[in-house]
Amino acid sequence: MATKKNPLAKNRITKRRLREWGYGYLFLLPWIVGVCIFFVYSMATSLNYSVHKIVFDQGVQTQPLEFWYKNYVDVFTLETDLPTTLGSFTISLVLQLPIIIAFSLIIAMLLNGNIRCRSVFRMIFFLPVIIATGPVMNMLTAQGVATVPMMSDGSLTQLLGNLPTFISEPITELFNSLILILWNSGIQILIFLSGLQKVSSTMYEAAKIDGANGWESFWKITLPILKPIILLNSVYTVVALATGGNNEIIELIYSATYLTPWTKGYSYGMAFSWIYTAIIGVVLLVVFLLLKEKSDKHVVYEQKRIKLH
Repeated sequence: MATKKNPLAKNRITKRRLREWGYGYLFLLPWIVGVCIFFVYSMATSLNYSVHKIVFDQGVQTQPLEFWYKNYVDVFTLETDLPTTLGSFTISLVLQLPIIIAFSLIIAMLLNGNIRCRSVFRMIFFLPVIIATGPVMNMLTAQGVATVPMMSDGSLTQLLGNLPTFISEPITELFNSLILILWNSGIQILIFLSGLQKVSSTMYEAAKIDGANGWESFWKITLPILKPIILLNSVYTVVALATGGNNEIIELIYSATYLTPWTKGYSYGMAFSWIYTAIIGVVLLVVFLLLKEKSDKHVVYEQKRIKLH
């Protein structure tokens, strides 16, 4: 007589499983310590500074404000350019995000094909991520390398002259820095490549047998499988654009922190940074809600109903 297997047996915590968990956390320990010291502690300190007044008397000391949210109120009252700058950034983000994602996906699909010198082409598309960063990127931008010559003659500005400034400026900037946007697609291309390489070729063979062409296979097989990768790349792109060196809001935060008296500027800048962080958090939440995978509750219910019958 066969003995019944205990359904809870595979959920038991054995010594072997504890040992595997210990090895895993041991390898994660340097990263956890680094995050706690250089990220969590810094975030907590900046939040504490944003609701206090900074006094430099034998070190950095904090004094309570009349109202803990005074620095946050000052940001909205003193930064008169903030609404216009946020509007321009939002429009730029809406325009640049789909272009970067679409370009990265197209290039990743081309590089995933059976072509000669595939590794060389992958290196070429990733080189701008390594080379064009920091001071090098600023130098190239100042020399006009990242602009399209046909778009920098002022004709596009004249064409969009009837639109409001916070709408026309992001569109003009998009076309003027189109090359720069494509340079920022190296990481996304690699992430898409890793996702494409995990798609089984048998799925495309079965679809081809059923009469599906390449376009139909892309919409029915490739795109649904890559949807989590698209969400990951979208989140990465939003964060990269929000923290880029050419972002005008970052320049405003820098000016508010270091170009004003230290007794006010440091805590004021921290409050400004947290407001901007909250705004980016809302943007990321919107991106997540738009691109997250929808749960097929009706399919699960139908499967349970069939099992019962």
